[in-house]
Amino acid sequence: MAAPIAIIDNLTKRFKGMDKPALSSVSAEIVLGKMTGLVGPDGSGKTTLIRHIVGLMHANEGAITVDGHDYKVEADAIHEITGYMPQKFGLYEDLSVIENLKLYADLRYVTGREREEKFEKLLIFTDLKRFQSRLAGKLSGGMKQKLGLACALIGDPKLLLLDEPSVGVDPISRRELWKMVQELLGEGMAVIWSTAYLDEAEKCDTVILLNEGEKLHDGPPDDLLKNVDGRTWQIRDVPENERRGILMDMLKTDGVIDGVIQGKHIRIVTGEVNEKPQAPKGEWHAVEPWFEDAFIDILGGGPGGHSQLAEEMEEKPQSDKPVIDARGLTKRFGDFTAVSDNTFQIKRGEIFGLLGPNGAGKSTTFKMMCGLLQPTEGDAFVTGLDLKTATSKARGRIGYMAQKFSLYGNLTLQQNLKFFSGLYGLSGKGQKHQIELMIEIFDFKSKIRMNAGALPLGYKQRLALACAVMHQPDVLFLDEPTSGVDPITRREFWTHINAMVEKGVTVMVTTHFMDEAEYCDRIGLIYRGENIATGTPDDLKEQTKSVSGLSSPTLEDAFIALVQNSDAEREKKEAA
Repeated sequence: MAAPIAIIDNLTKRFKGMDKPALSSVSAEIVLGKMTGLVGPDGSGKTTLIRHIVGLMHANEGAITVDGHDYKVEADAIHEITGYMPQKFGLYEDLSVIENLKLYADLRYVTGREREEKFEKLLIFTDLKRFQSRLAGKLSGGMKQKLGLACALIGDPKLLLLDEPSVGVDPISRRELWKMVQELLGEGMAVIWSTAYLDEAEKCDTVILLNEGEKLHDGPPDDLLKNVDGRTWQIRDVPENERRGILMDMLKTDGVIDGVIQGKHIRIVTGEVNEKPQAPKGEWHAVEPWFEDAFIDILGGGPGGHSQLAEEMEEKPQSDKPVIDARGLTKRFGDFTAVSDNTFQIKRGEIFGLLGPNGAGKSTTFKMMCGLLQPTEGDAFVTGLDLKTATSKARGRIGYMAQKFSLYGNLTLQQNLKFFSGLYGLSGKGQKHQIELMIEIFDFKSKIRMNAGALPLGYKQRLALACAVMHQPDVLFLDEPTSGVDPITRREFWTHINAMVEKGVTVMVTTHFMDEAEYCDRIGLIYRGENIATGTPDDLKEQTKSVSGLSSPTLEDAFIALVQNSDAEREKKEAA
């Protein structure tokens, strides 16, 4: 085995005002030519550990050496041999691609012929050469991440640290990014890849799992998978309209530690080997474990199937008419068509997923359906109300959670709850009751006086959801609601969403998590502003078989194949 490039020895970090250390006696080794996955729930210490490795923080106890350099006294030497891509977009949005590269080259003292050769190599490597004059702020999510990677590689690092590089990035861009980093491993570089996508962690050479600052696992992902052998199942042949109710019942059953909708099936993880609690309907089938199963198991299981949020909601009246009705929606910005002739209908108590690459038109469609943008052409109706003529009335029936955190960062958590409940027409005792309820349901008590902008990501997302549902809307628009949050928090969100849908709430959601898209009743795949495929998750996988040549495609395979097929069809038309 190759000698480690970085050695972390018994590292402990305490922050003032925190009950527990952010890192507690963490030891690990990072090896050249290997991909080390860094995983754990929000607030587990992943970013804190990365910042220590690059010498941006000093621990209370313990030591780190990188290529023999002490991180406390030789930070400059460590900076010379490391590349760091932070979690938040660390580039200058008002500078172009090439200007960002020049800035980072200046910071690394890369000049002359070497500079020009590196720019050429990196622009080709990241496929950004065609876009070098485009402002960084105008790039898609995937292209921003590629530019961030290029800037981190300017100094030819021996150790590359990527803090959640694929958050908010579509499956195609994720695969491209992963392939690029795999090439770097082949050149002998060491890579630390912090991630919320556990399918990525499963492909790493070794995985460090942190929780509340403590290391729970350090080794190949297969070692962790062994813990759930014989405990992962699918319940098949479940009636379509009963899946959510059966899932929630199973999650409340002794012996079941986790469960999710998986297309037309229900996936279950049990606490004991070969333990199969009685399900009201369907047949049990043993299936191979995933890393996510092992992750949730080692953390003590998921949040269960109880949703106080849904319990407090009134049952929505049944209706045969569509609750969401989009007819020929088109939106142009100057010469650019963001959405083109998009038509779909969503019925009461249905979850409709809107998938597509970054920049496909998903968020623009959302904003038109919420009345935040007027379409250039076409019509949008919510609960029968025309969003062109009855915008205010329709908004009272809509809950909207934006893609980016859109609450007031300089207001406290409690002030945001009061402000948004007021916007939705709540006042007096009703408003007070709903605010108190949200504080209890989402466990906000310890954060109530904290400014929203300073909240951990998981709490920001909880607050955004709380503000969107306080007025008990008929329709909930969720634009990437779980982007960047850990699987436990995602489970918590979907427990609430599934339970609200059982009460008749209609949900429209975008996501880049393909396992999450499996929870939807139907999916519309948007690409270049057009709807290129609509159907259940299993319908889309079935459509893909002839296109991809795969006998059992995943939903991610289907996503990529359908987009590539659309490109091929477009090229044929243009050539004709």
